[in-house]
Amino acid sequence: MAAPPCPALQREQQRAADIIRLLTLYRPLLDAYIIDFFTEGLWAQLPPPWQAALATAAPPQLAGLLGGPGGPGAAWPLSLLAFAAATRALAFPRGRPGGSPRPPCQSTRLHPLLRRHVKPKKQHEIRRLGKLLQRLTQATGCDHVVDVGAGQGHLSRFLAFGLGLSVTAVEGDGRLAGMAERFDRELLRELGKTGVPGNEGPPRCHQTTPCHGPPSPLTPRGPRHVAGRLDPSAPWGKFLLPPDPPGPGPTTRNPLGGPGGSEGGQRVLVTGLHACGDLSPALLRHFTRSPAVAAVASVACCYMKLSTPAEHPGSSPGYPLSAWVAKLPGHELSYRAREAACHALEEYVGRLRGESSCLRTHCYRAVLETLIRAANPSKKRPGVQTVKKAHALSFPQYARLGLPRVGLDPAAISLDSEAVEAMLEQQHKVVAFFSLTLLLAPLVETLILLDRLLYLREQGGCRDGDGEGVTALPVLTLPLPAGFQCALIPLFDPRFSPRNLVLVAARTPLGVVLSGLDEDSSEDEDMGMAEPSGEKQSPPAPSARCEPQ
Repeated sequence: MAAPPCPALQREQQRAADIIRLLTLYRPLLDAYIIDFFTEGLWAQLPPPWQAALATAAPPQLAGLLGGPGGPGAAWPLSLLAFAAATRALAFPRGRPGGSPRPPCQSTRLHPLLRRHVKPKKQHEIRRLGKLLQRLTQATGCDHVVDVGAGQGHLSRFLAFGLGLSVTAVEGDGRLAGMAERFDRELLRELGKTGVPGNEGPPRCHQTTPCHGPPSPLTPRGPRHVAGRLDPSAPWGKFLLPPDPPGPGPTTRNPLGGPGGSEGGQRVLVTGLHACGDLSPALLRHFTRSPAVAAVASVACCYMKLSTPAEHPGSSPGYPLSAWVAKLPGHELSYRAREAACHALEEYVGRLRGESSCLRTHCYRAVLETLIRAANPSKKRPGVQTVKKAHALSFPQYARLGLPRVGLDPAAISLDSEAVEAMLEQQHKVVAFFSLTLLLAPLVETLILLDRLLYLREQGGCRDGDGEGVTALPVLTLPLPAGFQCALIPLFDPRFSPRNLVLVAARTPLGVVLSGLDEDSSEDEDMGMAEPSGEKQSPPAPSARCEPQ
């Protein structure tokens, strides 16, 4: 007798179908490039009532339309209000409002040696994800973590030296892997100089309650670094391909090639912090295929780099993963739509509220695109790249820097004509149009992540069922009947880390892990302190560029 359909599966299948219907309805808005605002007459494509309301809206009012605190209310058309409400209702929650409005400072919860070479934003991320992984080790009884796409090793270093976990750091760029090893050696040298008692103590991963005081002493247990690329289609025993470019030394053999998932036969936890493009789907595929992977915690980024069936026929795509989404008409996402999912909505809301001068750069780039195509029609959306502090320049100054980058002579083009001035006077319309596209960005990200959740459910044995509506939970938890459980967690502050949703899947219950999230969140990292004089504090990296590409 077949098992009854899973109610949670039914709800999420319906949610995916509803999102696709909404995206299909607004496909022209979703696929529009803001730099084409003038060349393709994007404003005229909006419904006339929307045009009338948006043309007179102040930036703070647009911030309110996007869901943030705005200025005095605007008289929006009902159809526009319904559009905005639908996007918010279907998108996954991205975090709790409130908290410190300041960017992250140097985290006093991280040991000073672990803050070296790490910007405050990354400190916030590695500490939050590290504490989640620590709780996963307690829930699964597995303390071997494989950090895939480890980069310079900041997360691996915190897991190993800070939490005492056994860590294998896998990085496809041999140069970054070498840099990570150098940073480890620097830390070990400094640790040897201090001679602080307790550095040889037990691994901190065995603690059952988080420490709310100063950071604990470090352990001398560093990560093991491996230069190699993930093969998304190979069995777990053939996990790695050679690095590209090669590192300075010989390639280490696959550390996960043993019968149990590692050389010693132990089970492993797999994680990827902002695993780019197809790397995040590959981690999920390996989790479902290999019982040796006890759990996976994936933070995705760069959705535009996901492979799709249309772009890579015959290969396993990065999107869609699930059979359910793949069979829904209209599920396809263009490169532009996937790129839009990477925009930082919360940061742009802040710019609107403050009427930031950065708002003018989209208009600058759109005007520049008009001049480029007039001079050479074969050049369509060329990569101008970032013009530093474009918002502080006049348009002629901006254009004189941008035109040579696409092979055009600024002296041959009129930069202050009446036509140029007329376009620049429409900056408020460019800002309003871009704000509308941002309403769809969280919806695209939700569909991509929902596709991955449904894939896990399918691999876990849930069968299809009829739709029962849509729910939105602060932490979306999906129990899987074949031993999988998964949760989608808004782990980072979205104002500082826009890709803040962490997908966690495990073969054991996640109740203990999820119950500790609020306790970890109570440690206010944003109220950290600046470093002492002599140790420069790096500003947080911007999560959305002023300059459109």
